Amino acid sequence: MRRHSKKNILAVVLLVGVLYFLNFLIAGRIISYGPIPKELTFQGERLVSKESWVERGDYLPLNVSYQVLAGAPSTQQRYLSIGLSSVKRKKGSYLIPTLKSLFLQSSPEERSSMVVVVLLADFDVSWRVTTAVEIKSAFSLELEQGQLVVLHVPQDQYPSLTGLKRNYNDAPERVSFRSKQNLDYSFLIHYSAGLGKYYLQLEDDVSSAKNFLSTIRKCVEEQEAKKTTWAMLEFSVLGYIGKLYKSAHLPLLARFLFLFYQEMPCDWLMSRFRDLLTQREPIIFKPSLFQHMGTYSSFGGTYNKLKDKNFEEGLYTNPSAEVYSDMSTYKKHYPKLALDAGEGFFWGRSPENGTYLTAVFTEPTVVMGIFVETGSEGKDLLESAQVEIGHNVITTENGEKSCKEFQSVGMLENGRFEKLEIDKKYSFSSSCLRIKVTAGQKEWVIIKKIMISTKPRTITHQT
Repeated sequence: MRRHSKKNILAVVLLVGVLYFLNFLIAGRIISYGPIPKELTFQGERLVSKESWVERGDYLPLNVSYQVLAGAPSTQQRYLSIGLSSVKRKKGSYLIPTLKSLFLQSSPEERSSMVVVVLLADFDVSWRVTTAVEIKSAFSLELEQGQLVVLHVPQDQYPSLTGLKRNYNDAPERVSFRSKQNLDYSFLIHYSAGLGKYYLQLEDDVSSAKNFLSTIRKCVEEQEAKKTTWAMLEFSVLGYIGKLYKSAHLPLLARFLFLFYQEMPCDWLMSRFRDLLTQREPIIFKPSLFQHMGTYSSFGGTYNKLKDKNFEEGLYTNPSAEVYSDMSTYKKHYPKLALDAGEGFFWGRSPENGTYLTAVFTEPTVVMGIFVETGSEGKDLLESAQVEIGHNVITTENGEKSCKEFQSVGMLENGRFEKLEIDKKYSFSSSCLRIKVTAGQKEWVIIKKIMISTKPRTITHQT
């Protein structure tokens, strides 16, 4: 009996010890020894409002210290926070082009609705200093307006990155790399909690589609209208690119990545996280909004030609617009769906000669290319129509917007139209795109997709 009692007491002591260690790990209580000497550091604090998840929920935050290298987040929550982590690469660097793509492909209104959080996650001080200086030089206005924040987490804040479990028979150096990447994302996501209503995860070597934020907003509204239960929406099929989360879920996701950092790669972990939040199937939007542009991997500088086949570079740049049509619409297949991203489309009953679908741009823009696809599986093709661009916006008698003058840029052939370099002939800014039926047909018509390429804008910095 005494032997059993001693064994039971020993078991209890061991169990308490294990639980204490797990609590120590979960809380992320890692000793901080202060900033690294000679670090290029700017004053900044992690702002947490009373309405934030820390006070609202029962989740203990990760006890991690951040060095704010540049910028400071706004105290007012924005619509979207965008997170990306960057490390020193043996060959090439894509961080600055990635940031330029994010800002250049966004309108002023979109930029004011987002904040980009960059974690410089390499432990090389000279690389961080050089990179921070480059970012300050290229994005001074974005930093000043709270649209960009640059961070670093010191090495002493990380748990061990050596002697880890070799799951999937990965080499030790590969295990260390992907495990640190999970921790980088955990810290990045933890910092971003509360900065935006939604959070978008990107990598540091991507290019963006024009007006991606507006497209994301529309897709979210579509899911809310359907009352869909979702934990993650995907705007790229690659890795950890273009994954959207609700801000309320970020504390759980940050802790999840921290707890299981050595088990598997981050893109596998995020699929498990989605399952745990009862979203059984992925929700993927096409065309993709982000494309992988890196040629050399951040792991060992190996060649990487990975591309997203659903990204339509140069065509997927639709400007913001209102869409009108006098064709009879079938159910909820409204004209606007022809221009919007996603699986929607316009479906109209037998069009007559002279009927139209017109997109009126929010801002005049120089049109460079147009792509129109009609029909589905060889049916409901628009057989005869011309594509036109117009200028001088007017309000018609029925209260719709249109343009006073139009110029034809070509005719549909077999239900399709594609033309590039339109700006070489029509260099003026257009305010409308119109598809005008030139011969009536008995068959119904599906306008599946309208893609418009416009002249890139530049970000103007005012002094």
